[in-house]
Amino acid sequence: MTTEKLPNGNIESAKQVGNLVAFHRKEQGLTQADLAGLAQTGTRFISDLENGKGTVQFDKVMLILNLLGLDIRITERS
Repeated sequence: MTTEKLPNGNIESAKQVGNLVAFHRKEQGLTQADLAGLAQTGTRFISDLENGKGTVQFDKVMLILNLLGLDIRITERS
């Protein structure tokens, strides 16, 4: 698994999203190639996402999160 602690609350970086994706992908027994096939994208995209590359396409990120059963909720800061 990842050595960086998974966020519990606010996501503050693309790297934290990538860590969550990698963690949940592995938890579900999927390889990067498996997930890329499900999302109809390349393994390079999955790798870039999991490594926190900030320029990945948002619509593809949303698709990956959906495939892994993850939701995003946006709330106002207090």
